[in-house]
Amino acid sequence: MSKVQRQQAIARLIEQHAVTNQPQLVELLAGEAITATQATVSRDLDDLGAIKVRVPGGQTVYAVPEFVPERVAPLDQLRRVMGEWVAEVSHSSNLVVVRTPPGCAHVVASALDRSGLGGLLGTVAGDDTMLCVASETVGGEALAAGLRELAGIEGGHS
Repeated sequence: MSKVQRQQAIARLIEQHAVTNQPQLVELLAGEAITATQATVSRDLDDLGAIKVRVPGGQTVYAVPEFVPERVAPLDQLRRVMGEWVAEVSHSSNLVVVRTPPGCAHVVASALDRSGLGGLLGTVAGDDTMLCVASETVGGEALAAGLRELAGIEGGHS
């Protein structure tokens, strides 16, 4: 297995599981018949630009913000990211503001950017706030409602 293939497997595992530490990642890789030492995994995480983000409940997990941006995120993956990290969605005209826990906005923005979600022109992420631009045909209110539904949250502010 090449380094690139191993790193793709690591990024996929990080997206599919709440990976809290390197030994856990070594075990997940072993479960897929990929042998790697903790030192190798550490270098791979660094190469991928993986970071630790705090999720609701206080636990920190690995995330890879920009892994293969052109790839389309599966809907279930998008729902998981939105459900875990979106706290509030509000809108004004064709703009939607999404609030997340500190340090998580870029992860949600990356997932949305890869999703190919209809009516979403793009995102800009800060630390805990993300701005989404809706197309004129969809508008901010409809995009905000769709994002709330993906996140499993009710209501919102205009």
